[in-house]
Amino acid sequence: MPEIEPGDVTLKSLSGVHLWHAPMSSCSQRVRIALAKTGRDYVSHLVNLEQDEHATEAYQAIHPKGLVPALVDDGHLFIESIDIIAHLAGENSEMTAAASPRLLEMADAAQTDLKLLTFEYLFRSGPPPAPEKAAAFQQAHHNDWLTAFRRDFAAGFDPDRLDAAAARTLDGFRTLDALLADGRRWLSGATFSLSDVAWMPNVHRFRLMGWPFERTPHLMRWFDRVAARPSYRSALVDWQSEDTASDFAAYTAKRHSEGTDIRSLPALKAGSDR
Repeated sequence: MPEIEPGDVTLKSLSGVHLWHAPMSSCSQRVRIALAKTGRDYVSHLVNLEQDEHATEAYQAIHPKGLVPALVDDGHLFIESIDIIAHLAGENSEMTAAASPRLLEMADAAQTDLKLLTFEYLFRSGPPPAPEKAAAFQQAHHNDWLTAFRRDFAAGFDPDRLDAAAARTLDGFRTLDALLADGRRWLSGATFSLSDVAWMPNVHRFRLMGWPFERTPHLMRWFDRVAARPSYRSALVDWQSEDTASDFAAYTAKRHSEGTDIRSLPALKAGSDR
């Protein structure tokens, strides 16, 4: 559903591009990369996820699922990141024409597993919310999937659920690695496209978790290329504070020393023997 009718009708009167986003949201990173690549100026509306600003009535009138990002372009509202980057690039652009619909669908589908594994192997490094704050989120947020996810996170994720997510992620990265094995420079061929934009944040995120990317060397060489692009730094790295990166690195090292990091999952241990 590329464009939706806003619950907050005042959005229709906005001119130019307005982006509601969060620094560490991978879907927000994807959209900021597309904005940087297309050179479009935008009005930034930061949504503080740590303070549960996405659970407010005001924000849920902008994004009915209470997620980030949301983008308004001259009064037209888009809420799915794949739809947003396609809109920003334009139907007739080279970035769109060169993109693979299959790779875009894969990137979109991968977000659920990315979120699950991120919360377990990165975000669990922070202190849990106070009981009253957690209860307030459950009452205020209207997205049943997200409130259930928060409850599961507080209780501790089922190990089988984590392992299944890692197995699907591994399969996805192997698919990308196989595509790149033919010597192509970018995921869809000779041209940097929306396929690359969609996958850049995912690989970045899993690198923070200590994912075994040595098993997908072609994908790593691709990532070295995209990481050298100005849009990677301006739209992704520059929004990630040094303290955040340091905290994640320390937590990943701690989990590794305990034998409970992402590499300890059975799917990844089995994958090392394939």
